[in-house]
Amino acid sequence: MKKVGRNRKGARLNLIKHEHKYLAIQALSSEKGYTTSILCEILEISRSAYHKWLRREKSQRELENEYLLKLVIESYEERSGILGYRQMTIKIRREHSIMVNHKRIYRIMRSVGLKSVCRRKRKNYIKSTPEITAENILNRDFNASNIHQKWLTDVTEFKYGDGKKAYLSAILDLGDKSIVSYVIGKSNNNILVFETFNKAIENYPNAKPIFHSDRGFQYTSKVFKKKLDQAGMVQSMSRVGRCIDNGPMEGF
Repeated sequence: MKKVGRNRKGARLNLIKHEHKYLAIQALSSEKGYTTSILCEILEISRSAYHKWLRREKSQRELENEYLLKLVIESYEERSGILGYRQMTIKIRREHSIMVNHKRIYRIMRSVGLKSVCRRKRKNYIKSTPEITAENILNRDFNASNIHQKWLTDVTEFKYGDGKKAYLSAILDLGDKSIVSYVIGKSNNNILVFETFNKAIENYPNAKPIFHSDRGFQYTSKVFKKKLDQAGMVQSMSRVGRCIDNGPMEGF
């Protein structure tokens, strides 16, 4: 009997431990169109555990967290992702008269992978205009019944050693969540992205997926658009300041 009691207590503690992940899955699936299976996989939560959480009797704190999560997502998109958890706390306190602790907002934002987008320091040069832009054709539909239907891409910066930087350019297939190709370089430039794309075409010459990216300068160039057209791919881009439009790639 003692062992059964301990097991039940452990199960309840486990539900509480992953509460913010469950809330994130619930909010993003109902409001943003993500499928629960993909969200569970990204957040490393079993679907059975998530559905068990859905069936439980909600506490007052859980109901409050659900409401706060909704406010956080709305405020994050309204301000184009520039709010960190401290500024988010101030905004929610001021606009909704809710006295919430900044640590609680931090946990909620972390549960859905929301971080403030650092605004670059202004430099003394004329801002370049994108040569090519595309509609968000993917429209946050991260389901794919087969491979080579939808590819996502992005470039990530890594810091190492004494102030050194490396850049990883990768392409993700939503069909099986595999990495189609990747290149690591010392500069975030056109060559890095073009080589990644060329490797993908070499590996899968007959693939003609929707190719989704953010609006980075590499992806908005005429040269890259020509590469996509020659490969018979459809270009799709995230909206400005909406990193969630490329959610699975951001998660990777």
